[in-house]
Amino acid sequence: MTSLSPADAEQLKLAFLRCRDMEGTLNDQLRAYADASREVFPAYGEAVDRLVVRLNGNGGGETAPRPGDAMPPFMLPDEGGRLVALPALLARGPVAVMFFRGHWCPYCRLNMRAVVQAEVRIRAMGAQIVAIMPETQEYTQQLKSGSGAPFPILTDLDNGYALSLNLAICLGAEIQDLLSYQDMAKFHGNNGWMLPIPAVFVVGRDGLVKARFVDPDFRKRMEIDDLLEALEDASRER
Repeated sequence: MTSLSPADAEQLKLAFLRCRDMEGTLNDQLRAYADASREVFPAYGEAVDRLVVRLNGNGGGETAPRPGDAMPPFMLPDEGGRLVALPALLARGPVAVMFFRGHWCPYCRLNMRAVVQAEVRIRAMGAQIVAIMPETQEYTQQLKSGSGAPFPILTDLDNGYALSLNLAICLGAEIQDLLSYQDMAKFHGNNGWMLPIPAVFVVGRDGLVKARFVDPDFRKRMEIDDLLEALEDASRER
């Protein structure tokens, strides 16, 4: 099966809602959704397994900035078209720079929701979140309004910044075929079929990476407790 039927799409939507509302950590929710998704759409789960093996074999994300490295600066437009620059953010406190695949990705929506729920604690320690994804502002706006995110969601058009960090990957023909029900060309404003590896970089006021999470398997994300701990450590540094 290389396409998703309306009945299967409805099943996935219900599975998403179940996982979103379940007790447990973010990765508990992600695993539960991955299991449910594999039951409904096994061809996609198997294709993703093969993609992850290929990316791991190629060292996907390995050369992205590590703790102690300087985080390359960016200046990207937010959902309202305003330019947001990393140095300006760092002047106010440490920042978690988070890469997401897109508004259409249920794993990203679960991840975003968990971060939004932690936002009060993050602000209380003087830290900030900034999200980056390769979609046009129409869709960053959708994710922002849908999640209630109080932080900026930036457009990295054509994955330029992700490419500079060695995080951008090209989806192969198999995944493209299985995801053909998603209008990626419209979301991205191009036909490139490139996505970032979801990643988190906690950056201190000094511009250095304090902690990172990079995993070619987009079904796994940085746990919220780990994110909070890294931001708290960065907030203590002067």
